[in-house]
Amino acid sequence: MLAAACLGEEVGTGNRKRPEISDEPGSSPLSFEAFYRAEYARVFGFFRRRAGSDDALDLTQEAFMRLFGSGKFASIEFPRAYLTKIAHNIWLNRIRQQKRRGILCPFDDAYDAPTPPDQERRLEARDLRRAYWRALRPLSRKTRRIFLMHRLRGMTYLGIAEELGMSPKAIEKRIARALARCRRVSALRHG
Repeated sequence: MLAAACLGEEVGTGNRKRPEISDEPGSSPLSFEAFYRAEYARVFGFFRRRAGSDDALDLTQEAFMRLFGSGKFASIEFPRAYLTKIAHNIWLNRIRQQKRRGILCPFDDAYDAPTPPDQERRLEARDLRRAYWRALRPLSRKTRRIFLMHRLRGMTYLGIAEELGMSPKAIEKRIARALARCRRVSALRHG
C-alpha cells in the first residue's frame, strides 16, 4: 500500500499505542506518521461501512495519499476534520461515478445472497445430523454410545474401552459397524 510505503511499514502490523490527536488550534505539530497510525482505523471503518472490506483498503489509501500529496499537512489547523472531508469527498465522487455507469447498488454475494452462507451451512448440518441419527437408531444402544463417544467427544478407542470396561478391539468393531451403517444411509441419500 502506498500510504504505508510512505511510512516505511506494512499496514496492520503490530499493536502500537494510538497517539493522541487533537483538533484544538495551537496544539503541538503532529508528524504524518503518527497521524496516519492514529486515524487509519477510523477512516478504514468509514469506508468499510459504505463500500465493504474489499474496496475500503484502496479508498483509505487514497484519502491519506490526497492529504499527504497536498503538501499542506503541516499547516492544516484541523487535520482530522480535513481528512474526514477528503474521505467524504472520495465517497461522493465514487457514488457519482457509479451513477454514471449505472452501478447504483453493487451485489455482494456473501452479504446479499438470498440464503446467507452461515444459514445454509446450519441447515445442511441439521439435515446431516438427522440423517445420521436415523442411520444410528437401529443400532444397539451400546454401539450408538460408543460411536458418539468417539465422534462427538473425540475419545480414542482405548479411552472408550477403559471407560466402558471393554477391549479396544470390541470398540473398533462397534465403531466400524456404525460407520458402515452411516455410509449405507449416505449412499442411499445421495443416490
